[in-house]
Order: sequence, then structure tokens, then C-alpha cells
Amino acid sequence: MAEFKDPAVSVCFKVKIDEFPLGLFNSCEGLGCEIVIEQREEGGNNAMIWQLPTRMKFTNVKLTRPIGEDSKHLTTWFASMMSGVKPTTMVISAMTADDTVVAEWSLAGVIPVRWTGPSLNVDSAKVATETLEVAHHGILPGGA
Repeated sequence: MAEFKDPAVSVCFKVKIDEFPLGLFNSCEGLGCEIVIEQREEGGNNAMIWQLPTRMKFTNVKLTRPIGEDSKHLTTWFASMMSGVKPTTMVISAMTADDTVVAEWSLAGVIPVRWTGPSLNVDSAKVATETLEVAHHGILPGGA
């Protein structure tokens, strides 16, 4: 009988830029792609409209976490771009609570779009979080 593995119910996301670790994040949004479709009507053929695939479009990825010890890695990465931004590869690993990697995605041509730091307010009891948003040129096959 085949071994049954539970799906990843409680996950965190380990993120690396090339070989530089950015640490763990507890939220990852926007992993996805879309094939843009162009519609063409053919004269004399009223029964259908041609659906032609044109290009792939990739959504920005947003990673969020509470601020902590790993926040300095993100600051160091951003500081390294003062002399120019160059596209890199990002690896996002979804991990269970016991550090088992469930799935992995490699994003090509990663460019930082935005970093949002915490809103610090003594009147609010919310956890201070930071969010990183990146653009990319595609998901590499097989999580390479």
C-alpha cells in the first residue's frame, strides 16, 4: 500500500535570492501565470471567434512576515542595489512546521518592486509586519 502524505496544512516559506537567504515568510501571494488570449473574428464565419494565445504574463509575488532577526537580510539585499538593480533568481520553498519542503518554485529575472515596513503605533496591538513585492519573468521548470 502506498504511503499517504498529508497536504501542507501549516506552512511557512523559506526564500533565497540566488544563494543569499532572505529568511522565512508566513504569507506568499501572487504565484501564478496567465496566457494572454487575443480574439479574432473571421469574416463570413459567424459561428465562432478564434481564441489565439499570444504571450505569458506573470503576476507579482508578495511575501509577508512579522519583523524579526531575518529583517536585516532584506535590508542588506536592498542596500546592495544602490549601485544598480540586476535581475536575479528567487527560490521559494513551502515548508511544514517540521522543516519538510512540500513544494518549491524558482522565479527567473526577479526584480524588487516594493518593500513595506511595519506601521509602528503604540495604540495598536497588531504584530509589526513587513512585505516584499517582486516582479519576475517566469517560473523555471521543476523548481530548478
